[in-house]
Amino acid sequence: MNSKQLEQFKNDLEQEKKRLISQISRLEETGIGDSMSDSLGELSVYDNHPADIGDELFERSKDTALRDNEHIILENVERALEKIDDESYGHCDKCGKEISVERLEAIPWANTCMSCQQDMERADTTPRPIEEVVLEPAFHRTFLDSSRSDFVGFDGEDSLQAVLRYGSSDSPQDIPGSYNYKALFPNSNEHAGIVDWTDAIPAESGHQSTKKSKKAER
Repeated sequence: MNSKQLEQFKNDLEQEKKRLISQISRLEETGIGDSMSDSLGELSVYDNHPADIGDELFERSKDTALRDNEHIILENVERALEKIDDESYGHCDKCGKEISVERLEAIPWANTCMSCQQDMERADTTPRPIEEVVLEPAFHRTFLDSSRSDFVGFDGEDSLQAVLRYGSSDSPQDIPGSYNYKALFPNSNEHAGIVDWTDAIPAESGHQSTKKSKKAER
């Protein structure tokens, strides 16, 4: 990389830094740091339906994400400017190799080479909760209808059905296969309290038929 290219990259980084600082300031001026009640002009949003403030919540989340992203880019820009000062600009922070000029022309604040960047994006370093070892798949330990076909006890699925019969925030369009508000939980067509379909036959039906036959004999 020659001195002319280095000077051009420095100018590009300084211009990008000014733009980022200006963008962050504009986002901060929108009241992103205020509480929802202050920004909406209401004393409380507790008594409102979630859909009533959905638009405001979406816009607040979007502005927050934009601001956080600008802060991340600003840190990388400042890091690149520091590397220009200490004459290490254009070298990968991971492997130490030179970053291609084409990559720097596209992203002047790039601190890693293309190969290292691809390795970082492929690797998922997010630690998973240790509970997933025994809880995966979800509810597998308590939903026993499929794992034990002969089990007829009150399991986790029955507990969930008992709670959801009182209602939830879901609507039929949120649950695949649901056709009305009585079918908003798994296997809603099950008959509670019976093991076989014949158990659902009313006991008095046989009693009534016996009475009818006796009357016919008379």
